Amino acid sequence: MADLVELSAPVRERFLARAHAREVGLAAGRDAIRAAANAIRAIHRREFDRADELIAAAQVELATGAEACELYPDVRHAGFVQDAAKEVAEAVLTRAAIAGEELPGPEQVGVDDAPWLHGLAETVGELRRACLDRVRSGDLDDAERLLALMQEVLSALVTIDVPDGLTRGLRRATDSARAITERTRGDLTTAAGQRDLKAALDAHREVLERSMGPGESDGGPS
Repeated sequence: MADLVELSAPVRERFLARAHAREVGLAAGRDAIRAAANAIRAIHRREFDRADELIAAAQVELATGAEACELYPDVRHAGFVQDAAKEVAEAVLTRAAIAGEELPGPEQVGVDDAPWLHGLAETVGELRRACLDRVRSGDLDDAERLLALMQEVLSALVTIDVPDGLTRGLRRATDSARAITERTRGDLTTAAGQRDLKAALDAHREVLERSMGPGESDGGPS
């Protein structure tokens, strides 16, 4: 009989190689996710140069993880590389959206189609945060721009009508993006109404002040 230890040695070596690839991929994926999250925080602070540095670092880590797992499709597609790719895509898309730039496609971001779509869906939440920041600062014009972009993203997502198994559950992410967009539209409508009411009241006050005599005020003669 063949020596089973000797016979199984190549199998053991192949699994050890898979385990090593998995460890490298997991560590690189964690670093990519951390850098992407920090990049998004920098984007909301308008620190775009810092965000670009963090995005570049995240993309390097993502490429490292994907390359380590390249020879082992079962490891590469276990989920952790795709999760990191989604976070990187979200950071890149959020950077472009908030800066008013054209949104890049999967090839430009450097990720597969499904992670890109999920990153696009997650971008809607970041756009809501940016939109509310603009509302608080009184910049409703840019808030309207961001809401319009959220609606465009949603319109694109709903066209991906394929089984969820192919898109890793995109339908749920699309439903979440739809709810976020509708809530943001309501918030912005309320803010715009308050702005218009204030403008009307200010205009009315100016008319009253002009109609008063030189020695008059709202409380009557001085």
